[in-house]
Amino acid sequence: MPQMSKPIILAKENSVFNHFLAEIRDRKVQQDRMKFRRNLERVGEILAYEMSKKFKYDKVDVRTPLGTAETSLFKAQPVIATILRAGLPMHQGILNYFDHADNAFVSAYRKSKKNDELEIIVEYMKSPSLKGRTLVISDPMLATGRSMISSIQALLDNGKPAELHIVCLLASQEGLEYVQSHLPMKAKIWCGDVDPELNSKSYIIPGLGDAGDLAFGGD
Repeated sequence: MPQMSKPIILAKENSVFNHFLAEIRDRKVQQDRMKFRRNLERVGEILAYEMSKKFKYDKVDVRTPLGTAETSLFKAQPVIATILRAGLPMHQGILNYFDHADNAFVSAYRKSKKNDELEIIVEYMKSPSLKGRTLVISDPMLATGRSMISSIQALLDNGKPAELHIVCLLASQEGLEYVQSHLPMKAKIWCGDVDPELNSKSYIIPGLGDAGDLAFGGD
């Protein structure tokens, strides 16, 4: 049976996150490639902070120059994964907050339409063992959802994690439903926002355009 998960959508609440998202969507601001990458990094940091509230913690004592303070620290650092290449700036933002985490990378791309379905090719994957760990996989755009599912399936060849978190900046409603119904294990899904549709080329509408090209250049 597929594992359904209700997404956590940050844009539903008023916060500075919405300012960064507005700039990421704005075609005038997008002309500044460095700012586009930096904004992706910043939303990654906010998503990481929100996600960290759901992690497991241990109570520990920290020695200060004047005594001892009790605090809570992660039981274990997660594995942070992303889908190349568009995912790199947001991945860096997440890594900024989980700075001792292990990393994993997947190269997945759309090859062509086959029987009216997008064919997803996973060409490269590098990951530590995931057995019993917390896996966080991010991609700024969850369009059809097929790249995300293919990437998760590839990563699970390195062991089944104890927890799975899926992070995206924008999702289409169709892509979100596809991921929810095809998850190989239970997951928490974190979205910046959810847009209503895809166009004929499977781009999110209104979306923001091609995140990879905007961040790194392209046709």
